Amino acid sequence: MSGKQIPGQLSRISPGEVFSFLCHDRVSCFTHCCRELELVLTPYDVLRLRLATGLSSSELHEGYIIEELTPEDTFPRFYLTMVDDGKASCVFVNDAGCSIYLHRPGACRTYPLGRGTTRDESGVHEQFILLQEPHCQGFQETTVQTAQRFMKSQELETFNRFNDRLTAITQHRKIKDGLELTNEHISLYRLALYDLDNFRAQLADKRIEPPLDIPEVVYEDDEKLLEFGLQFIERLFFDL
Repeated sequence: MSGKQIPGQLSRISPGEVFSFLCHDRVSCFTHCCRELELVLTPYDVLRLRLATGLSSSELHEGYIIEELTPEDTFPRFYLTMVDDGKASCVFVNDAGCSIYLHRPGACRTYPLGRGTTRDESGVHEQFILLQEPHCQGFQETTVQTAQRFMKSQELETFNRFNDRLTAITQHRKIKDGLELTNEHISLYRLALYDLDNFRAQLADKRIEPPLDIPEVVYEDDEKLLEFGLQFIERLFFDL
């Protein structure tokens, strides 16, 4: 495989560079990649998990999500709970595969690729890496992929769109310059991006009165509500 090598089992690849890979239930390592991992959840991942489980935001956080905020962190991180079965298995994996496959998180869809972005005045620029783990037999398959083709096949467009909006917040120039967030800021970040049911309720009850107009559609459409939440946090933190 071509591409600039970086440490470990990772290779940098261009968006159109070809590699062979296919995951399905007949490969011997099926679901191995669903175990012994720390799966970070984005706001859009949590939105889709709510759809998959039918749970409210509060119920989902209580049963399936671990939140972590260390003194070194600017923003809290959210992880999917793993089962204590000696393999640290994903709570949604079983012998047949992923029980929430239609709504599986973006990181699951992206594997074995990694996607990073940079942002400048001309827009968002993608960079890709390929992770080739020794146990993964998917690379022995003959299906030819490119990063662009694989991303499209995994229906990642909406995931990436929301993730890029989140990156615009977490990597904002003011954050890099050392902007210190208050506890109230952190609470509102958590509420507006990861706890949509309660965010919607507080908007409706006027417990939160954001400095921008609230479109009526946010009371009916979760994706529109998350878009509004991202806009609200940007305005709150950066006075955009």
